[in-house]
Amino acid sequence: MSNELTIKSATELVALMSAREVSPVEVVEAHLRAIERLNPSVNAIVTIADDVRERVLAAEKALMAGKEKLPLHGLPITIKDTIDTAGLRTTSGSRIRSQNVPSNDAAAVARLKAAGAIVLGKTNVPEMAIPYETDNPLFGRTSNPYDLDYTAGGSSGGEAAAIAAGLSPAGIGSDLSGSIRVPASFCGIAALKPTSGRVPMEGHTPAAPGVVGLGACIGPMARCVKDLALLFRVLADPTQFETQSDHSGTFDRKTLQGARVAWYVDDRIVPVTNEVKSAVESAARALAAAGLETFEATPPGVSKGQQLWIDLFSRAANIEIAALYRGREDEAGPLVSRLLHQTADEPAQFEDRIDNAEKLASAVLEREQRREALLHWMRNTPLILAPVGATTAFEHGRHRVDVNGTYVNVFRAFSYSQTFNVFGLPSVVVPAGKTSRGLPIGVQVIGRPFEELSVLAAAAIIEEALGGWQMPALLLQNRER
Repeated sequence: MSNELTIKSATELVALMSAREVSPVEVVEAHLRAIERLNPSVNAIVTIADDVRERVLAAEKALMAGKEKLPLHGLPITIKDTIDTAGLRTTSGSRIRSQNVPSNDAAAVARLKAAGAIVLGKTNVPEMAIPYETDNPLFGRTSNPYDLDYTAGGSSGGEAAAIAAGLSPAGIGSDLSGSIRVPASFCGIAALKPTSGRVPMEGHTPAAPGVVGLGACIGPMARCVKDLALLFRVLADPTQFETQSDHSGTFDRKTLQGARVAWYVDDRIVPVTNEVKSAVESAARALAAAGLETFEATPPGVSKGQQLWIDLFSRAANIEIAALYRGREDEAGPLVSRLLHQTADEPAQFEDRIDNAEKLASAVLEREQRREALLHWMRNTPLILAPVGATTAFEHGRHRVDVNGTYVNVFRAFSYSQTFNVFGLPSVVVPAGKTSRGLPIGVQVIGRPFEELSVLAAAAIIEEALGGWQMPALLLQNRER
């Protein structure tokens, strides 16, 4: 039974505990055993909470006493190691934060705990969350549970790998350039990048000051779409701009009947592999079969998304990281060291600073104009179906990836994700197939601002039609006897 508990959805676990068919202690202990058995292979979880057993005993006593049941009562979760957890080490994969133990929870973590969730531990990240491979000087690299020679992605790679391998039923990651969606696609799970600003970013390192806040967000990750809705209901700020009538965090697929969905497999920045193209087409057919109106079209502005990402976020994010390392530059790992050298080499003259400010202002203006045009187009086409990136998971250490025989820079390969950080739109990733090597292929469903429930509903249709999460090789080979 304990082995089966680690592959059940978060929604199922909450229901079983609520009905007293299984205890919170049994659920947590099953996951701790799975971590002990499987985590050495994937290196997904880097810190276990010291108080996890104390907290789960308190949750069990409350349940047995018949106290009011919370939405996530007794549910174990994991947290990306860039997000503050009170009393639990939070390192951002950096030597300069190796002993950092926050006094307070990030707002998102506090909301999950208040809803009854129990933090199992923290999951691995690249140093300072620089994607797209999870590897850092403190804990080393995280491997993909479908093939250990391949990356789990980044920067929420540890979170995605932990969930895919049954070490955690659900958790949260963060996303500025696809950092939730890329690992979810690589590891065959579901994940939601909410509308920018919908879930508070406070307590995240690196922070998202100024213009970076237009694209950065925290969002839920799980093995199924229903679990994303469960966590999103707890995490999200209500808003006066909410367009859904259902505020319960659930969704009804019937409301999508006849909705127009544009799908595309070429953003005019980089092509996609044939296998990725086939997965998007399969997802489009699934939506059409469910009564949605699907058609192939490239939405306005997406071909400019990657360059706008660079113009808006790259320099600001680099400056934020440089400030964190000031005086401790020698402790940076290889990737951050290169970034620090690049930032230090930038001219500091007043004229150059004025020039940079003017370039940023121009980029913000262009972003607003292109976003307005895209949202106008989406009035009649509320959903977009797109690749997550040009390719699926790649081998560890790669800087370029093979896209139909052409080698493409890794950053360039994920323009499909970066674009929707630029425009701040909600996006759900859901599994839609596998490669010939058995690696997962995710697709993303994008919606209008604050219409997360519609996006989740469309993703649930794809999930049901195409099978959703499938047990990875690591789990199949190591089933508890």
